[in-house]
This record gives sequence, C-alpha cells and structure tokens, in this order.
Amino acid sequence: MAQDTKKSNVVGADTRKVAYAVVLVAIGVVLAPYTSFPIGIAKVNPTQHFVNVIGAVLLGPWWATTIAAVIGIIRNAMGVGTLLAFPGGMIGAFLAGYFYRWTRNVYAGAGGEVIGTGFIAPVVSALFVAPVLMGKAIPLFALVPSFLTSTIAGAILGVLAVKMLHRAGVVALR
Repeated sequence: MAQDTKKSNVVGADTRKVAYAVVLVAIGVVLAPYTSFPIGIAKVNPTQHFVNVIGAVLLGPWWATTIAAVIGIIRNAMGVGTLLAFPGGMIGAFLAGYFYRWTRNVYAGAGGEVIGTGFIAPVVSALFVAPVLMGKAIPLFALVPSFLTSTIAGAILGVLAVKMLHRAGVVALR
C-alpha cells in the first residue's frame, strides 16, 4: 500500500510540473506580441526572461530550458520571433535553473539568466545561429546591448513575480 501512495505522489508531482510548464508557455506566447520590440539590431522579448526565472525556480533547469524552447518554436511559427530566440531564451533558462538549484537563491537564478542570455547567448547567436542558420553575419557586440536589456528587464520582473508567488504560498524560498 505504501508503494502505491508513493507512486501516486510522483504522478501528482509530475502533473503539477506539466501544468506549471503549460501555463508558463502560454504566458510566454500570449504576451510575446505585446512585449516584443526592437532594440539595436534584435527584437527583444523581456517576457521570455520573466518566464525563464519563474520556470527555473518552480521547475528547475531542464524544465525551464524546455519551456524556453517551446515558446521559441511557437513564437517563430507565429512570426513574432527569430531564430535568435533559441539561444537567447534557452541558455539563460538553463543557467537560471542551475544557479537557483545550486544556491536556492532567486537572485542567483536571475543572475544566471542575465549571464546566460546577456553574455553567452550573443556569442552563440553571432558565431553560430546567425551565420549558419540565418545566413547573416551579425557583429557580436551589436547583440550584447539588445540581449542584456531584454534579460535584465525580464529577470527583474521574474524576481518580483517569484517574490509575489512566495507571499501567496505557491513558492517556498529560504
């Protein structure tokens, strides 16, 4: 009997994670047309980074990365994103989840988001995604201001949202 109870709890936990992921993807997709705007040569979307921080804290690095990938696919299919959304969203999401898991500190998670999206993603975008997948040459330093602006704004909003979720009893923080 104890075995069945344990299995039931695991299924419930997985269902909750899937539900959180679906809601976060929906938020990222629905808000994208209203929160995307050009800065420099890139179209930025702070909502992606907001979702990344929340996903990182609630679900961890792999879930947050998957959520970012799904949002990127849907945004590109809708015509409100570019291929730069993949490194821009996924690298930051992974590092946000990893830093949060490692420290259990929401600010460290937000820092991982900013490092991943603001500094690592522009390098990946300029050296691989743009020339190989988009057929364009994009100067590395032209992407950094756009990516940094987007991720800092989104990470701040994500921290505020996590703090509000904590107050509501949804997230347990130290």
